[in-house]
Amino acid sequence: MITGAGAGIGAATARAFAAAGYSVAVADVDVEAARSVAGSLDNAAAYEADVRSRASIESACAEAVREFGPLKVWVSSAGVSTMARFLDLTDEEIDWNLDVNLRGALIGGQVAARQMVSQGGGGAIVNVASMAGKRGGVPLLAHYIAAKFGVVGLTQAMACELAPEEIRVNSVCPGYVDTGMQDREIGWEAELLGLTQEQVIANHRADTPQGRDQTPEEVAALILFLASESAASITGESVAINGGSYMD
Repeated sequence: MITGAGAGIGAATARAFAAAGYSVAVADVDVEAARSVAGSLDNAAAYEADVRSRASIESACAEAVREFGPLKVWVSSAGVSTMARFLDLTDEEIDWNLDVNLRGALIGGQVAARQMVSQGGGGAIVNVASMAGKRGGVPLLAHYIAAKFGVVGLTQAMACELAPEEIRVNSVCPGYVDTGMQDREIGWEAELLGLTQEQVIANHRADTPQGRDQTPEEVAALILFLASESAASITGESVAINGGSYMD
């Protein structure tokens, strides 16, 4: 089951798991987007899930289990962003970013882990964090950075507590990924910093040793690996996939 799977990294992840032979529960607050993705895949179905609501996540998870059987993999990919200078951030922006990006991963992971434990244990959870979860020196994203640093710490805490249940928990930390979210951020950054969008893109390229964006498909391939038996001894890790923009 993949949250935020109606677009971007989540949609690419749904396609990657379907291609690998998984049954895929495509979950998104935009259920029409989820249906569009699911309709293009074999053995997939769409579910409406607002990660800000425990009841919504529980309902979607229960429906997916009824349809497809035991839950083996959960991917928390739902994410949002806004941009503002730290002094100008509103409570609404702060709350929305923390609720979706951090609290959503916590609640979603808890719902998933409870389901896995009820099945007898075993499974994999992957959280989509961000390069901003390791690198605080990014302008205009203090609230987003706070949430994503939280996801990195949450991943470690979950991995530690869930290991006895044979549930592995990892996260991925993408950099500049070619998605609709990044397109919006480029526009916001240009406006707030008095730059052209072309200048913002050039700055991103200069910040990346590989000199290019990552693709959603590259991130999805990493998520698929972390959920697979090939990663059986990997847990509690937050794996960078950012073209070298931040190395740790």
